[in-house]
Amino acid sequence: MNHNFTTSKRLITVYKALGSTFGIWVSPVFSGFLLFLLRIFISIGLFFDKLFYPSLRTKHLTNPVVIVGNPRSGTTFLHRFLIKNNIGAGAQLWQLLYPSLLIQKCIRPFLPILEIISPARHHSTEAHKTSLQSVETDDVSILFRYLDGFFLYGFILSWAEEDLFERFDPKIRDTTERDFNWLESIWIRTIRSSNNQFIIAKLFSISANLPKFLERFPDAKILYMVRDPLSVIPSGLSLVTGVLDKKFGFWDLPEEKRKRFIERLYKALVTLLVRFHDDWVNDRIDRSKVMIVHFDKMMKNFDGLMSEILSFLNHEPSTDLINSIKQTAKSQRNFKSKHHYDLEKFGLSAEQIRNDCSNIYETFLT
Repeated sequence: MNHNFTTSKRLITVYKALGSTFGIWVSPVFSGFLLFLLRIFISIGLFFDKLFYPSLRTKHLTNPVVIVGNPRSGTTFLHRFLIKNNIGAGAQLWQLLYPSLLIQKCIRPFLPILEIISPARHHSTEAHKTSLQSVETDDVSILFRYLDGFFLYGFILSWAEEDLFERFDPKIRDTTERDFNWLESIWIRTIRSSNNQFIIAKLFSISANLPKFLERFPDAKILYMVRDPLSVIPSGLSLVTGVLDKKFGFWDLPEEKRKRFIERLYKALVTLLVRFHDDWVNDRIDRSKVMIVHFDKMMKNFDGLMSEILSFLNHEPSTDLINSIKQTAKSQRNFKSKHHYDLEKFGLSAEQIRNDCSNIYETFLT
């Protein structure tokens, strides 16, 4: 397979995938043109950032905290809790879409208007409540800056005639230098705009390449979320198909197309779990820099878990933080998700997931 997957090739492939799958051939042209203009606009803003904020040129990121794990493993909840309680700074969705500090100053008053056309409106609030002003996963910034990354594959290019997963696998097509440099610039700007000293990021994609991330950011600390694959995989599939159904009518598509898409997305989600597991058990990850966080404990014993997390992060809790943890622990124990899904809907069985993720169960869930 040719892994020279340039921006122009990605654009053409996206266009073909959307047209052949959903029968939309005109609107993607206008959307692509608007994204092109947005990219130019942001590039100009980033250039002027260097003039008006000269410290951005010399500042280096230190001690980042990154929450890692498959979608629907509890990463969003933990990410937002830590940032809400001022343990660190995190980027809101609009800041990831418009990363220039100057542009952010200009458009902040217009956020209620921009919310009307925000991509966040396609999300199911039961599965993942979000908005432009919600703290979000930093993977989004790779999608909008480079039209690349696992988001592009998961939502759009899994529909292509050819399975393109290898073109997004960092072990095969390595874009880590580009991506990590961009993420660092985003995080430095986020710290600058929040007046906080540390960044707390969320990246599900680096499950596939955590050793290289830790090589690039050796003082990083990782909170890796673990949830039963029997829950996290169908929940992740439900999240993505829910967005696609709201936007394109996923469940009205021909069964053959839906089945192929689900099979590819399932394979990608399992690969993320297995890749981290293999790096972990083969000592390619410095375990002193990683804390394994279990979803079940976050739900049943949140105060105990937070005590361990704060110790891992060397963060001394304030009285306000302790009270917030106690209140959240109570609500977590009583929480009932409104997001419902079942395996049969996706053509999966419990036996298949247990077999495909057997090593995950043996290492992290026994």
